[in-house]
Amino acid sequence: MYAIVDIAGQQFKVEKGQQIFVNRQAAEVGAALDFDKVLLLDNEGKVQVGAPFVAGAGVKATVIEHCKGDKVIIFKKKRRKGYQKKNGHRQYLTKLQIEEIAIA
Repeated sequence: MYAIVDIAGQQFKVEKGQQIFVNRQAAEVGAALDFDKVLLLDNEGKVQVGAPFVAGAGVKATVIEHCKGDKVIIFKKKRRKGYQKKNGHRQYLTKLQIEEIAIA
């Protein structure tokens, strides 16, 4: 069984017991989160597609930790002009444990 769920504007394919990284959520470590924007639900081959969401379906998750992603290096250069600009960025992430996929 899996579901495609919209979390903070991004779509994720989730299964029970899976751990995923999403953009930082405003919740404490150990808190339970409910996501009701389920776009697709597959239950042993029986597929329900939402228009736009599956009515009554939901995903329950627990916050494991807050962390930062890998560093992304941005480097700009214009040749023969002496222009170089180096910048870095680390995205704030939340690690979630999928506890349950509720069926409509």
